[in-house]
Amino acid sequence: MRRYMVIKRIPWPWLRRDTTQNESSPLIPKEGSAKEDAEELDHVTTDLQAEANNGQDQSNPAFTRMQPRYKYSLMDYFLKYFLFLCNLLFTVLGLVVLGLGMWGLISKESFEQENISSIGTDPMLILVTLGLLLTMLCLSGCVGALRENCCLLKLFSAAVLVLITIQVLFAILAYSMQDQIGGYLRSGMLAAMAGYQDDLDLRFITDEIQSNLQCCGADNYRDWEINIYYNCSAPGVLACGVPATCCVDPLENGTVWNSQCGVGAQLLDEFTAQSVIFLGGCLGGISRWIEQHEGLIGTVAVVVIGVQIMTLFITTRLLESIQWQKVYI
Repeated sequence: MRRYMVIKRIPWPWLRRDTTQNESSPLIPKEGSAKEDAEELDHVTTDLQAEANNGQDQSNPAFTRMQPRYKYSLMDYFLKYFLFLCNLLFTVLGLVVLGLGMWGLISKESFEQENISSIGTDPMLILVTLGLLLTMLCLSGCVGALRENCCLLKLFSAAVLVLITIQVLFAILAYSMQDQIGGYLRSGMLAAMAGYQDDLDLRFITDEIQSNLQCCGADNYRDWEINIYYNCSAPGVLACGVPATCCVDPLENGTVWNSQCGVGAQLLDEFTAQSVIFLGGCLGGISRWIEQHEGLIGTVAVVVIGVQIMTLFITTRLLESIQWQKVYI
């Protein structure tokens, strides 16, 4: 019996090897090993969650994978589409202003070879520049908000910040130079009066100011001597006259526009002329209008600055949400 047991332990080639698992086979998984692995994994997961709750080892890759995905709140969605719609509205407004400016330049043939040299002083160029800048600025904010593009949103917020800074500096400068502003306005008004007959834009602006403010000239009606057509030494019929928008009643019989109502008005004394034309200058009228509407002007300025600051905060909040979203993806 003892000899048989010894012989059986010898690994004869013709004998079938025992493949059943036992305690002496270290490379073969033991019974219950899967259960033990699962328990060990649960212990590791529990430890990582405890570390996450305690704020420890947050740079661990396992901790990053276990964090929940960041989701936009209703406020984030509201701010996103509110910013998109506001910028879309102002983009359309900018395109309208740009279109009006281009229409004005084309209708006056400012791009013709003989007029191209004076296009830099054309007032319509202000509309073109304003419309182009407004369109580009608001379009970057519109596309950036809709596509959640951080580069466009950062460009938009930087441009809005620069715009706010310029407006604040301009307000401070205008307040500190109140005395000089009157001189600048007088020079600009006289320049517009000198080119009244030659430039349709200057003519339109001057007529609107005189008719709405019921004034004539910069300081008084005799300022129209600066114009070569209304100067008393001029050979034409307009000599010593003023434009019809200076007249108290430019409508003949209340229906027909009388363009000759101001002819010879500069030859009249003030007592006689006051029944025909407005004697006061437009600079005084502008000052009175500003004093009467200073509350409204201040309110509009505060609202405009406030809207821009609110837009800046909304853009910053949206950028933070987008960056958090990208971190957790």
